[in-house]
Amino acid sequence: MSLLFIEWNADPTIITLLGFPIRWYGLCFALAFLAGFQVVSYMFKKEGRPVEQADQLLLYTMVGTVAGARMGHYFFYEFPLLLADPVRFFIQMITPPFSGLASHGAAIGLFTAFYLYTRKNKEQSYLYVTDRIVIAAALAGFFIRFGNLMNSEIIGKPTDLPWGFKFLRDYEFNPSGLAAFVVPRHPSQLYEALSCLFLFFILLYLWNQKKGKTPAGLLTGIFMIFVFTLRFFYEFLKENQSSFENGLTLNMGQILSIPAVLFGIGVLWYAKRKA
Repeated sequence: MSLLFIEWNADPTIITLLGFPIRWYGLCFALAFLAGFQVVSYMFKKEGRPVEQADQLLLYTMVGTVAGARMGHYFFYEFPLLLADPVRFFIQMITPPFSGLASHGAAIGLFTAFYLYTRKNKEQSYLYVTDRIVIAAALAGFFIRFGNLMNSEIIGKPTDLPWGFKFLRDYEFNPSGLAAFVVPRHPSQLYEALSCLFLFFILLYLWNQKKGKTPAGLLTGIFMIFVFTLRFFYEFLKENQSSFENGLTLNMGQILSIPAVLFGIGVLWYAKRKA
């Protein structure tokens, strides 16, 4: 085994004010929306659209993200609880703090929110909206996965690679909490965070080439294919999030990524055809 590794002992709580903990994950989640809003506002201004529409779109995005991510986590990863105790399942799903959020559920919530938004703003096509939002979503993905890293959650499998992280605050796979039993693992959160940041710059560059004349669906298709193809392969490096996945050939993240990639291919084909 390699003797090189990185000890990760980040405190999930930044500071406690009046008995209320301010956590890194909450800060990163807020930064994701704030940065996304700034990006969309910038694009709307460049294309001559009212900034008020960006405000409205932000509201739809926030509700769609949180509701979709929360419901997605429970229906995708806590489904055995629904079968065993439906009342407890729904009570836990709507009770703060919302510690379980699923990116696939967030995607479904977002696409539903955009449909409702375009019904009130008929001058904007559905794919026009998603093409702008996916740029912000890529940047948001960077912040959220960084928040997961600060929480020492969604960790990877053991590795001998020199950049392996020893998550000293991981109590899921090291219930004893003893540092002697902590092994280096893939920093899967960091892999996904950096991938999202890279994708953000690529999508922003592509939009900047043509701005309002960008073929409808082009950026959406690229986003879906890039994010969920990488997600499929990153899952091989990550520990399963729920015990029922241990008996599956592919875990839930991989199963849900396949239709997402196919959807992206379909949208990209549509964009190329229309262009």
